[in-house]
Amino acid sequence: QVQLVESGGGLVQAGGSLRLSCAASGRGFSISTMNWYRRPPGAQRELVAGILSGGTTNYADSVKGRFTVSRDNAKNTVYLQMNSLKPEDTAVYYCNAHVLRVGFGYVEYWGQGTQVTVSS
Repeated sequence: QVQLVESGGGLVQAGGSLRLSCAASGRGFSISTMNWYRRPPGAQRELVAGILSGGTTNYADSVKGRFTVSRDNAKNTVYLQMNSLKPEDTAVYYCNAHVLRVGFGYVEYWGQGTQVTVSS
């Protein structure tokens, strides 16, 4: 089994910054793509940013230029640096990973979510 544990959420004023972390743990696995999703209040989950194992990144248009996704492959950890936060960034943020597990092939895992609240 692989577990994803997120940290770094909280309450921040508009214009502020937060850094989310997501660490994967377990045995016999390697991680392909790591993503950050979010679910705003009353809305559907949406992709925020993603990063491939080689470092290629992609972002939702709404966060381009403000958010930066990065990963430390040695630590099996992905980060989301969020700057210039806006009230509309308020959401539960979820880590997502596509993992190659020995004997199982590719499996998708989700973290438990971390709340980010941006006050105006």
